[in-house]
Amino acid sequence: MFDDLIRKRRSIRRFRDQPVEPEKVDSLLEAALRAPSSRSLNPWEFVVVDDRPLLEKLAGCKPHGAGFLAQAPLGIVVCADPARCDVWVEDCAIAVTFIQLMAVALDLGSCWIQVRKRSHASGCPARDDIARHLDLPDRLAVEAMIAVGYPAEPKTGHARDTLLFERVHRNSFDTPYHFS
Repeated sequence: MFDDLIRKRRSIRRFRDQPVEPEKVDSLLEAALRAPSSRSLNPWEFVVVDDRPLLEKLAGCKPHGAGFLAQAPLGIVVCADPARCDVWVEDCAIAVTFIQLMAVALDLGSCWIQVRKRSHASGCPARDDIARHLDLPDRLAVEAMIAVGYPAEPKTGHARDTLLFERVHRNSFDTPYHFS
């Protein structure tokens, strides 16, 4: 089953005008909360957004790569307290991956919106624009937002022959790994 999920998963940026059922939202969040975390410190926090005007505001957090959030029925903002854990970025990335794989399992589409190290059109950090709209405490950093919904664009998984097999090595960078 896991191999089916990773083979089907694609970034979806167009969504049907259909809300995500509460039980599916619960499943997405439970998946995030089950994600492994360094030393079980769990530095992450999640803000679920299903308010259309708020999604539209969040979609303007940076000039490129977030606009499609305005049309998604659901957004999940993934934050963390960097003081809790020195690898909060990695912990958040794992949680986002769990959300995205659960989305596939639930016949939903999703797309990662990078926030950390990105700027708002005004030049301020994208995090600050998001924090203003969500009343985030200053201690929280924002890693990413995830747009989630029912896909309005059909996308099949990446074909096996498009995978970058040449980027896999065995025992030394100079030795290619040969897939069977």
